[in-house]
Amino acid sequence: MQSISEIKSILQEAVDEKAIASFIEIYSSDERAGVHKIVESADKKLKALQAEIKRSYDMRTYERQYENLGYLCGIDEVGRGPLAGPVYAAAVILPTDTDILYLNDSKKLSEKKREELYDVIMEKAVAVGIGSRTCERIDEINILEATKEAMTDAVHSLSVKPGGLLIDALHIPSLEEYQQISIIKGDAKSASIAAASIIAKVTRDRIMKEYAREYPQYGFDSNKGYGSAEHIEALKKYGPCPIHRRSFIGNFV
Repeated sequence: MQSISEIKSILQEAVDEKAIASFIEIYSSDERAGVHKIVESADKKLKALQAEIKRSYDMRTYERQYENLGYLCGIDEVGRGPLAGPVYAAAVILPTDTDILYLNDSKKLSEKKREELYDVIMEKAVAVGIGSRTCERIDEINILEATKEAMTDAVHSLSVKPGGLLIDALHIPSLEEYQQISIIKGDAKSASIAAASIIAKVTRDRIMKEYAREYPQYGFDSNKGYGSAEHIEALKKYGPCPIHRRSFIGNFV
């Protein structure tokens, strides 16, 4: 007879819907109280997975609606609000039959989950493009225009040309050659935009961690350039460093 710990291990290894359902079927007749609890846990795990599968299906509504355009590219940015650092944009083309679960607005995901999904997206995507603009460029032309330039670069760097663009609440004049579908809060409504959000976020966070080693007094590894209380205090104490946006920090120095 299998021990309780062995049965627990079997459930831990069951990650897809079929495997969990099979586990429940096999062990539901076991009369041991400990196994009953494990089966109850498996049932909750199955229901949570089924709910995520449905949510992920709903996240591909726009992709299904505009599939006649061919490859659809999701575009999103990160870094419009910080006091320091570049703005980053990503463009992601997912397969039409993508099976990636848990895609969502990157701000709603833990750092660990973003890192996990980053690897999955980079492995499974048809194409990924990344663009950025420096703090100097942001100061020169403003953050909105710099964001649009970064998004344009991200699309132009794709190895596959998309038929349409799904964009989080923006229209980009420099990409008029493509049909653009602007979606308010798109990173929470479109799988492709959510994937772009994750790629942009992870890429920028890694850059800010590198800057943290160069300018340790500002805490860029934790605040990522955003205006946390500690960051503002450091800004008042030490003044700006080369990656601070001069057009953003006027009230703090």
